[in-house]
Amino acid sequence: MPGKMVAIFGASELLWIVFAASQAFKIETSPDYSTLVQIGDTISLTCSTTGCESPSFSWRTQIDSPLNAKVSHERTKSTLTMDPVSFDNEHSYLCTATCGSGKMEKGIQVEIYSFPKDPEIHLSGPLEVGKPITAQCVVPDVYPFDRLEVDLLKGDHLMKNQDFLEDMERKSLETKTLEVTFTPVIEDIGKALVCRAKLHIDEMNSAPKERETTKELQVYISPRNTVISVQPSTRLQEGDSVTMTCSSEGLPAPEIFWSKKLENENLQPLSGNSTLTLIAMRIEDSGIYVCEGANLIGRHRTEVELVVQEKPFTMDISPGSRVAAQIGDTMVLTCSVTGCESPSLSWRTQIDSPLSGQVQSVRAKSTLTLSPVSFKNEHSYLCTATCGPKKQEKGIQVELYSFPRDPEIEMSGLLVSGSPVTVNCTVPNVYPFDHLEIELLKEGTILASKQFLEGTDRKSLETKSLDMTFTPTTEDTGKALVCLAKLHMGEMESEPKQRQSTQTLYVNVAPKDTTVFVSPSSILEEGSSVNMTCFSDGFPDPKILWSRQLSNGALQPLSENTTLTFISTKIEDSGIYVCEGINQAGISRKEIELIVQVFPKDIQLTVFPSESVKEGDTVIISCTCGNVPETWIILKKKAVTGDTVLRSVDGAYTIRKAQLEDAGVYECESKNKVGSQLRSLTLDVKGRENNKDYFSPELLVLYCASSLIIPAIGMTIYFARKANMKGSYSLVDAQKSKV
Repeated sequence: MPGKMVAIFGASELLWIVFAASQAFKIETSPDYSTLVQIGDTISLTCSTTGCESPSFSWRTQIDSPLNAKVSHERTKSTLTMDPVSFDNEHSYLCTATCGSGKMEKGIQVEIYSFPKDPEIHLSGPLEVGKPITAQCVVPDVYPFDRLEVDLLKGDHLMKNQDFLEDMERKSLETKTLEVTFTPVIEDIGKALVCRAKLHIDEMNSAPKERETTKELQVYISPRNTVISVQPSTRLQEGDSVTMTCSSEGLPAPEIFWSKKLENENLQPLSGNSTLTLIAMRIEDSGIYVCEGANLIGRHRTEVELVVQEKPFTMDISPGSRVAAQIGDTMVLTCSVTGCESPSLSWRTQIDSPLSGQVQSVRAKSTLTLSPVSFKNEHSYLCTATCGPKKQEKGIQVELYSFPRDPEIEMSGLLVSGSPVTVNCTVPNVYPFDHLEIELLKEGTILASKQFLEGTDRKSLETKSLDMTFTPTTEDTGKALVCLAKLHMGEMESEPKQRQSTQTLYVNVAPKDTTVFVSPSSILEEGSSVNMTCFSDGFPDPKILWSRQLSNGALQPLSENTTLTFISTKIEDSGIYVCEGINQAGISRKEIELIVQVFPKDIQLTVFPSESVKEGDTVIISCTCGNVPETWIILKKKAVTGDTVLRSVDGAYTIRKAQLEDAGVYECESKNKVGSQLRSLTLDVKGRENNKDYFSPELLVLYCASSLIIPAIGMTIYFARKANMKGSYSLVDAQKSKV
């Protein structure tokens, strides 16, 4: 009976598990319901179950067409892979999952499209201003093309929009074209031609798939307005030169080609430059010259006729009818003849003076060399040319000058801000000096000028100068001082000969505002560290020099650093320190007193002759301190009713004829700004033997107490300390120690 119960219980448990499993069995697909995929791509459809350990899967199309895909299973998942996607895959795919007696099915709709490449822009030819052109926008391999929309834009302007709504008889990839004909204008240069294709295919997503291609417009202009300019003229003489310049408008800029027309009307190429130059022309160079402008679009030409005539016998003299020659240089005068094969050439002065030069003649040219040029060469020279019966004569006036060197600038002294200085500008060896002008300029502004107009009875080289006094400021630093010398040559040259010298101004500023910063303080304790830093203004930057002022007023140099440092000060370091800012313009100094204070020490309180004296004795109480300056010595007598400050002299207090009431405790305080130190002693005054009060109980107690506080100090110590210490001061006298 128990075994049967177990069997019944086990069977019911199994039925419950099967029932529970069947209730949990579910099927899911990925993508969920539909998907959009481009032809040629790869896509995988996944079917998976939950609630079943070992389901079985099968795939089919809704119209039982071939799958055209590969199936793979993996436990609770089955995958259908299409690679590549084609028109055969445009179906609704069903996945069936079976688990025991349970069966479930779910479908996935596969939509396909083709939009693989950007549009292509084609032009029917180059773009020429004013000539119509056809632009094509080609969208290749589109499906479904009935959902295609194409825009063609020029810049921001929409030229044409087209929807391809015609019916599709078959499934195929189609190439669609949009055409626009327009006439380019010059404003189209640099604009963009944009072809934008949109494929409206995904109904679940309002935004279409979009591709775009941009092409920058290159607009051309055929050559036109071809023009020739001729210098000096189209009618020339033998031996002349001519320059012909040709220009032509177009885009891109036309190339220029020169040629000459031959007798048979053919063209003889000459040059590819815009300028054609012909030198030493002959009669046969006469003719018609053609200039042609050409670019990618077209050509345009124009013509000019040159006529070369026979040239008669002429002569020329150089450098010109008047020439300026500098004394000491070499001057060559040249006389040449054209139009005569064997001329006769000769030289003379107009007043028949000696030539003072060397003549050399070669064929149709003769030279007169003056070397070196001197005052005796200041003449008018004549060249005579004879060619058969013909005779010509030309002259050349040689005028002398001397202007060999640039001016010299000198200063009367160092440039210091606020101090007047005299500038001298000297021009050496000038001739003729009555044509000389000197200017002094600062940053282009004329400060002074002078013309030397005085006459002279002799020919000589003179040195002339201009002086000017001015007061420089710091703003002048870096400015240019220019001495400009002009030699006016009169009618011979419209522009004067010029020489100049430039000197950059560097204005010095004497040191000032010298300042010393002391850290932590100029008053400090012995053993402390101190930094004294010095600053001084000036130009150039002042050099810093630290010194210590000695007792005789002399300065002891210490350092050339900006900061003077004492690591562990001693009392000997006290004194006056001097910082000097020094440059070539002057010195500025600043003094600082360094005070090194010492804590009072080695205080000694002594009594003479001893701490126990007899009534009527003379007692000297002396307080001394170690060799510490600026120390106050305060000597007091202690009492219950109040302390009494004693009037001491150099720390010593004298009791003449001591009385019993002089007994007691005496205290010495050594005090300065750093601190203080105390010493005390007890003085015992014994009465005379016949004095009954001498051994009073009160005096005996005071004597015993004094003996316990401070032991007696011997006279030897007193005199030894007195020898070392030169004195102390009483606070009552308000005088400081001079130790």
